Amino acid sequence: MVEKITIGISSCLLGENVRYDGSHKLDHYLVDTLGSPSSGIRNVKVYTSAGMPGRTGKGIFGGAFMEQFPLIPAEDDGRLHDPALRENFIERVFVLKRWRGFLEHGAKPGDLVAFHTSHKLLLMAHSQKHYRLLGRIIANTKKLRHQEALSQYITLFMDALTLIATVKKNTNVLMHIMGYFKKNLSSDEKKEMLEVIENYHRGFVPLIVPIVLINHYVRKYDEPYLKKQNYLNPSPLELMLRNHV
Repeated sequence: MVEKITIGISSCLLGENVRYDGSHKLDHYLVDTLGSPSSGIRNVKVYTSAGMPGRTGKGIFGGAFMEQFPLIPAEDDGRLHDPALRENFIERVFVLKRWRGFLEHGAKPGDLVAFHTSHKLLLMAHSQKHYRLLGRIIANTKKLRHQEALSQYITLFMDALTLIATVKKNTNVLMHIMGYFKKNLSSDEKKEMLEVIENYHRGFVPLIVPIVLINHYVRKYDEPYLKKQNYLNPSPLELMLRNHV
C-alpha cells in the first residue's frame, strides 16, 4: 500500500518501560509489522475495597478511548497472538479505512449501496443476522435521513465485525461463492474446488488456499460481482493473515 493507516500504539508494546511496575511488553509482531491500540481494554484487574482483584475492568485510558471512539477497532496485545483474532482486528481496521474514504468522497445514497454490495460476502462470514439488518437499512434509505442512515449503517457494520468469522461461517461463504461459477467450471474444476473447500473445513489447509483458487477463477472467468467483493481481498497479501486461519 502507498498510503499508510495511522493507528494508536501503547508505548509499552514498543519496548518502553512505562508499565505500572516499570517494565515493558515489547511485542516484535506489533513493532515489526503493525503496532496496536491497547492499554487494557478488557480483563483488567480491578481491586475491591477488601483488596481482592477481579478481572472485569478496563484500563483508564483504554476504557475512555473506547467510549469516546466506539467505531475504532481496539484489541488487547495478548489476543493478537491468536491468528483468528489478529485477522479480525486488522480486517476491521481496513473496513473502517474504506468507510472513511467513502465519506470523504461524498457518501451519496447510491454510493452507500455500492459500498454495501462490495462487503456482502464479508458480512455473511461474520453474521447472517447483521447482514439482514444492514440490508434493511439499505432498503429504507429513502425513508431515513441520509446522515441517520449512515450512522446506523456503520455502527451496525462494525458491530457485525466483532463476531469472529469461524471456519463454519467461512465454509458457508465459500460454498455460496462456488455457486457463481456453476455455468463456468468444468467437472474437474468443480471437483477440485469442492476438495479444497472440504480440506479447509476439516482444518487441513488455511483459508488462503481456497481464496487463492477462487481468485484464480474470478480472473479466468471475469466474474463481475466477485471481482468487487472485499471478502476475497480484505487486507494486503503481505500481512499473510489468512495463511494461519
